[in-house]
Amino acid sequence: MTTTTAPERVSTGDDLREEVHAAARRARVAADELVLATREVKDAALRAMAAALRERADEVLLANTADVEAGRAAGTSESLLDRLALTPARIDGVAQGLLTVAGLADPVGEVLRGGVLPNGLETRQVRVPLGVVGMVYEARPNVTVDAAGLALKSGNAVLLRGSSSAERSNTALVAVLRDALVASGLPADAVQLLPCHDRASVRHLITARGLVDLVIPRGGAGLISAVVEQATVPTIETGVGNCHVYVDASADLDDAERIVLNAKTRRPSVCNTVETVLVHADVADAFVPRLAGALRGAGVTVHAEPVFAGLAGEVVPATDEDWDVEYLSLDIAAKVVGSLDEAVAHIAAHGSGHTEAIVTSDVTAARRFTARVDAAAVMVNASTAFTDGAELGMGAEIGISTQKLHARGPMGLAELTSSKWVVWGEGHVRPTS
Repeated sequence: MTTTTAPERVSTGDDLREEVHAAARRARVAADELVLATREVKDAALRAMAAALRERADEVLLANTADVEAGRAAGTSESLLDRLALTPARIDGVAQGLLTVAGLADPVGEVLRGGVLPNGLETRQVRVPLGVVGMVYEARPNVTVDAAGLALKSGNAVLLRGSSSAERSNTALVAVLRDALVASGLPADAVQLLPCHDRASVRHLITARGLVDLVIPRGGAGLISAVVEQATVPTIETGVGNCHVYVDASADLDDAERIVLNAKTRRPSVCNTVETVLVHADVADAFVPRLAGALRGAGVTVHAEPVFAGLAGEVVPATDEDWDVEYLSLDIAAKVVGSLDEAVAHIAAHGSGHTEAIVTSDVTAARRFTARVDAAAVMVNASTAFTDGAELGMGAEIGISTQKLHARGPMGLAELTSSKWVVWGEGHVRPTS
């Protein structure tokens, strides 16, 4: 039996608003049930979801192939097609992510602080689910599974508003996940897919105050800013990734070359990809020619300022725009800087607060860099590619927050909870004065 979301219709106006809000009301009912689910029940459902994805991979891949072919015919860029595409290995990877989440401690009920007061009151601040979480995201069908798994484990119901470019993929994935929930004795409406052909559905989701507890936008700068600026529901901003690698005067140049190449070429279309490399002037003569050659050999186009260009050979002259762009492609901006302080100043002026890295053998320089750089993640002698929930031991992630309140960096289970105070007394009353 297949338990899918209701067949999508192209709705407008009040009809679409009611469709979105009705889904939110169903999600609230599901969330009220999930809050009582034990860890054992939730983990069993996660394992069932993982098994179902592997068993039904062929139908998901068939749907995804149709999305990719439609995207290619519409002239979608290769970087976006890479984000959209699923493979047997990627499906296996997201399934394994669900199993990893199942193996993590349940955040719900964790005691954050408390104790017994002198008057005998017993106080506890405990983690609780947020309730109904909305996700607005672009052509990343893996986000569908990651969001569903993390929401379930943290006791939340999730409303998924993916892009029309991934409609077939997301529909197939959500059908698999909902079937697994029902088979596990949990409500199918804990995971729902919202209409994606009218942008108004996003507006109805992000203004559903009282029905939706949190919205997380995940995608390009335009999508994120639109959601954050227009939402009346609380949001967590998952920013773009204009990431830097700074090669310090004391850097091991072999390490530096490996780190830059990995950070740029491993998967250029994702947000933890390095977009600018900064090289200290003291090592520029030795390092820039070899790095530029290695980057060209890997198919990377280097956009360089004049000093770097003078040492690098065949490059593209950098413009002012190159320092602020998130390429998401095999392009990188490059600059020679005179000091660590100049590198930090450049990052402060152009970085997006996502991930910054330093390659150095000087502990003092590393500590100065990590203290002064304002970013969600700072790497020392490691690739920016490690800013990832799975790589940091969190299982899957629902996004990478670049804001400073509540959640920052990869968002896992704990970031999908709030807290409440539970106070036990024995007929206690507060004195009147």
